[in-house]
Amino acid sequence: MNETDIQTTDVTEDAVPHTDLKRMDVNLDDMPGPDETAYNATSIQILEGLEAVRKRPGMYIGDTADGSGLHHLVYEVVDNSIDEALAGFAKQIEVTIHTDNSVSVIDDGRGIPTAIKWDDKHEPKRSAAEIALTELHAGGKFDNNGYKISGGLHGVGVSCVNALSTWLRLVVRRDGEARFLEFSRGKVLNRIVEKQQNPITGEFCEISPMKLLGNTNRRGTEVHFLPDTEIFEQITEFSYDTLLSRLRELSFLNSGVAITLKDLRTAHEAHLKTDKGLIAYVEFKNQSRNVLHQKIFHAKETVVSNDVPVEVEIAMQWQDGYNEVLTAYTNNIPQRDGGTHVTGLRAAMTRVLKNYIAKNELAKKAKVDPEGDDMREGLTCVLSVKVPQPKFSSQTKDKLVSSEVRPAVEEVVARELELFLEQNPADAKIICEKIVSAARAREAARKARDMTRKNVMGGGLPGKLADCREKNPAYSELFLVEGDSAGGSAKQGRDSQYQAILPLRGKVLNVEKAAQDKLLDSEQIRMLTLALGTNIGKNFDISKLRYHRIIIMTDADVDGAHIRTLLLTLFYRQMPQLIENGYVYIAQPPLYKVQKSRQDKGRFLKDEAEMDAYLKELALQNAKLYKNAQDRKNDVAVRGTELEMLVDEYLAANNVIKRLGSAIDKAVLLAIAAGVEVDLENAFSASESAKRLEQETRDPNVKIEAVYDEANEKHLLKIHRLKHGNYKTTTMHPEFTFSADYKKLQESAHLLQGVIEAGAVIARNDAEHPVKNFAEAVNWLLKQAEKGIIRQRYKGLGEMTAEQLRDTTMDPKVRRMLRVRIEDAANADAIFSMLMGDVVEPRRAFIETNALFASIDT
Repeated sequence: MNETDIQTTDVTEDAVPHTDLKRMDVNLDDMPGPDETAYNATSIQILEGLEAVRKRPGMYIGDTADGSGLHHLVYEVVDNSIDEALAGFAKQIEVTIHTDNSVSVIDDGRGIPTAIKWDDKHEPKRSAAEIALTELHAGGKFDNNGYKISGGLHGVGVSCVNALSTWLRLVVRRDGEARFLEFSRGKVLNRIVEKQQNPITGEFCEISPMKLLGNTNRRGTEVHFLPDTEIFEQITEFSYDTLLSRLRELSFLNSGVAITLKDLRTAHEAHLKTDKGLIAYVEFKNQSRNVLHQKIFHAKETVVSNDVPVEVEIAMQWQDGYNEVLTAYTNNIPQRDGGTHVTGLRAAMTRVLKNYIAKNELAKKAKVDPEGDDMREGLTCVLSVKVPQPKFSSQTKDKLVSSEVRPAVEEVVARELELFLEQNPADAKIICEKIVSAARAREAARKARDMTRKNVMGGGLPGKLADCREKNPAYSELFLVEGDSAGGSAKQGRDSQYQAILPLRGKVLNVEKAAQDKLLDSEQIRMLTLALGTNIGKNFDISKLRYHRIIIMTDADVDGAHIRTLLLTLFYRQMPQLIENGYVYIAQPPLYKVQKSRQDKGRFLKDEAEMDAYLKELALQNAKLYKNAQDRKNDVAVRGTELEMLVDEYLAANNVIKRLGSAIDKAVLLAIAAGVEVDLENAFSASESAKRLEQETRDPNVKIEAVYDEANEKHLLKIHRLKHGNYKTTTMHPEFTFSADYKKLQESAHLLQGVIEAGAVIARNDAEHPVKNFAEAVNWLLKQAEKGIIRQRYKGLGEMTAEQLRDTTMDPKVRRMLRVRIEDAANADAIFSMLMGDVVEPRRAFIETNALFASIDT
């Protein structure tokens, strides 16, 4: 399962404090009130410019802790380029994730205006581009002259990106000139000041134009920014898959626009372009499903509704699944809560299909009356409307409320769907048979629920459930535990006041392949449904939920992962509100227990990162480094905090090299870490840098050449490595030399220079070892540390005692959990269908593609 679609957020005690889990008897009358004297005129603050964005970023871009706000920065910049494409001025958009986790977006549109905006009453002396990037509610989308159709309506997008970035570099290519501006946290750096005559008033005054880089044959806007880690503290790295998902959407929604996504950290690259529009989108969504009819219903038309032109495009195809897959967009913005366009679509669909079924007597034998829900079972549909000045229910734009859109959609869908059914009778018959089958299954499911309700009346909760005493769902949590053995340990280790345990024996039914009327035949699903109290599917009622923390606790092996996936599939397909409300968690039992001796009680370590940190801590105990033979003779050593700082610096640089090794040849990164400086400012400096790097690598299989990239007007280094008779080429871009990664390698080179000289020796306790470089010293220390410990790798919950399970995994004071959330509903749906559905080929391709990235625990 792709983590970018159903995402998990690491939850520590700060996010889920243990005091929040237990009922607290507090008399509000006894609590101290606010200090009246502290609230006065000085309490009223006016936030200037972009200060408000930095103070309350969530108002503008969403959550800064879970990754959604971070990726939203890219979407805001890309949306400006897409708006240029919608206006007919841009055909190509290139998004690049650089090695330092900065992102650049380049388009070939008109370019942000660079001229001085003289007639503005507030700041008439700055360029229009500077105003657009430093002022809220400043942009070219408030009238219908610059952009007829646009997703950005409020003029806060790119200025918010600027405010929330450590730095942002803007290059505008327009009117044969390339101009440049640089910002830091929303403020202009190196401001140019010169005198010019105001063409309106005639007087001379100081102005701040953009810096002129030179002449150019290209046009367009380039925005390159690095998100501020002061704002984005928890998740700071961009996900290639998350960005790819959104850019793929935009490609389908905007036929003919070529979008490229490059990840220089991993050398991944995607080229997205289609001329089939939403037909290609539906084909993509159904590639992991068995479709019932080959011809996709497609309609595209512009209708004038209440004097407003509304462009409606829709594509639909039915497959043999049991879930509706509907995505709706307005001006390329997705509406997960629907709106007037979805209402119009469903009204037209229900009317046309019901009339067709009745007219052809297709439901007569089944003796059922199909409803709207039956018509949407197994439907894959994409609906896109483009309308000037759309209205949404909130700033998040999750629901469209423009009244003129519903009649437009209803008119187009009704007319074109009726025509499609008449012209394609074979497809129409298959679709209607699916609808009738869904109606029969709905009736059978209703009877099954009635029977289940009768059977459990008086029986109440399932017998295997060890319930908690707390009755308030907000203070209660349910552990879903794999197997009776682990369930027994969990029951003994729990706090029965607020923790309930439900052991699950065997695999849960794969609901992706099961019809609604078969679900309640499954003992596991029936037992879980009774424990939660919510029912499932269309009858799910979240108000009856008995626990607000549902924690999946399975073994750290293949079977445990499978059970976890089956449970997530059940929740996503039949109880999605549990995930949407943040009630589903995944327990994180420790992976390791380490002991210094058999008598030592030992400590538990969460993962590989904690294990590495523990080994480093152990390795530095009683460690010392003699820089040369003379220091060894005089017993003058580097130790303690000084040695720890050097080791940390080396490990940080080594992590950079490991992370970037697939994007830039490792030998070149090692040369930079050894002190070679790289300058790609011009042809001469680039050529000299290539020579210095080649000399330092001393590898006859590595050839480095300086290259000028005319398309992007940049000097690059191409590193060619000969391996097994073939050349593998990696590229170093000039942006890398400005990155935090490059600076880290340079800092490491500076700090470690001269640390190891002839005769250097590393020592720990009573052992010592001669070394030729600092890498040898660190590796020897880590091996010495590993020799002295007993390491146990946990793979099953049953390997832990009740006390260990409580102290590591269940106690809110110390445990860690992952909160499951939906990052991208459309992609999550496709992933579930691909992994858990009937079609084998896409699943096989996924496994083959990702097999090399899987790790095997030993």
